[in-house]
Amino acid sequence: MRMLARRLLLPGLTTLALTATGCSSAPHPAATDAAAPAALASADDGTSRQLDVAAAPQGTPTPAAVSRADGKGKAGQSSLKVASYDQASGRAVIAKAPQGPAPSSSAAPSSSPAPSSSPSKKPEPDKKPEPGKKPEADKPVAVGDVIASAPAPGAPNGLLAKVTEVVGKTDLGTEVKTASATLASVLNEDKADGKVPVDPSSVTVEPLMKGVTFSWAKSQGMTFGPEGAKLPLGNLRLDVNAAVDTAPDAPASAGASVSGFVQLAPQVEFAYDGSPGGGAAGPRSAFLGMSGDWSSQWKLQGRAAASAGAPKRIPFAKLHSAPVIQVGPVPVVVNLDLTCYVQVEADGHVTLDVQQDVKGDFKVGGSYATGKGWTPASASTVRSTPVRASVTAAGKVKGALGAEASVGLYGAVGVSADFAPYLRGEADAKASASSDGKTSLSGAWALYGGFDLNGQLHLQLSLFGTPVLERRIPLGTLNREWALASGQTGR
Repeated sequence: MRMLARRLLLPGLTTLALTATGCSSAPHPAATDAAAPAALASADDGTSRQLDVAAAPQGTPTPAAVSRADGKGKAGQSSLKVASYDQASGRAVIAKAPQGPAPSSSAAPSSSPAPSSSPSKKPEPDKKPEPGKKPEADKPVAVGDVIASAPAPGAPNGLLAKVTEVVGKTDLGTEVKTASATLASVLNEDKADGKVPVDPSSVTVEPLMKGVTFSWAKSQGMTFGPEGAKLPLGNLRLDVNAAVDTAPDAPASAGASVSGFVQLAPQVEFAYDGSPGGGAAGPRSAFLGMSGDWSSQWKLQGRAAASAGAPKRIPFAKLHSAPVIQVGPVPVVVNLDLTCYVQVEADGHVTLDVQQDVKGDFKVGGSYATGKGWTPASASTVRSTPVRASVTAAGKVKGALGAEASVGLYGAVGVSADFAPYLRGEADAKASASSDGKTSLSGAWALYGGFDLNGQLHLQLSLFGTPVLERRIPLGTLNREWALASGQTGR
């Protein structure tokens, strides 16, 4: 019997809200966003300091923090910088940091050590100290010291390293050999807890298809892009307008396309508690994560091609940022990466004209506690605003506008996650005829909103000084779906 199709109209919907939290560890104490330079506060026990967590000051060089090998002093802001670093050999050159504001015309750091004015000159080995003179007297660092540095020449993701040998002096400074270190070796028994918003102007964007534009807005009225003036401060936005594969048998008028935008205000969440009691393995507790506000508005039109196997995912932009957060005197380099994508799953029969607005927030991260190890934390609060849609014929379709995200330290990935708000529609039309010539047509339709949130904790979280993860730990899938509208027709 020939299938009859009938257009099923979905009316405007009332605003719906959903709050869902899953796979969550015990929350760490909240801290207010710090905007001022990091400060130190003495703890009640006399051994731990409470460190402020704030964005590193802009426009001035960020000196390295040094934790001395003798163990008597706390990590402190030094007058030193990493002048160059060679990742292959682990050699670094330590020099005096420049004083005052950084020149506005300074070039971006090179990915290799800066050339010496005497390239053929080898480092001069240190002479034996004179009687009564300490060996470290003329050296900026000593064997066993731990250095935490913001991005530097040869170390675009910053440097967290322990000095294993002082080689000698060069034209750039003192050359040393280094080995990897952990935050526990520089933060020691201190504590820190805070959230730092990501400066949208520091985000670099790589469009992966035509029709993608980028906008942002920050304080002092600074904006960028065609939508910058309309954005709340601290937000970044990606607009996309792209075609997707259309079903082979679809008429020209049913060409499939996706258009809309994703708007984010990401922030880094960092916590560390090294107070006594954590044991030799590392701190008492730690947390690393990313959170923020999310909003998107997108439209899926036409008859999308049938999905062969897995849903078709179409990345349209990659975003990267490496903000430096100041944990007391210690510069901690956080690396953030997001890949925004459109995902369509269809059977090739349904023609849609659907528009959805989504607003809410999300949080993904990893939480560590002595005796429990690393546990995942994920949460989301999402609401969908009124939707207007039309569905033609019978079949199913699902469309999502989401982001793959990762957050880590000093270039190593610690947490990865996939956050995908979606809209799912389905329609069913049935026709019947009797011998007396009478016919009937009945149909049912339904529309659902929802989101998927999942991810993994990675081995590199051992940078905190905690035991190495034996395997990647899944965040667990947080999925919520709610009915937007449904109905039936018949005659």
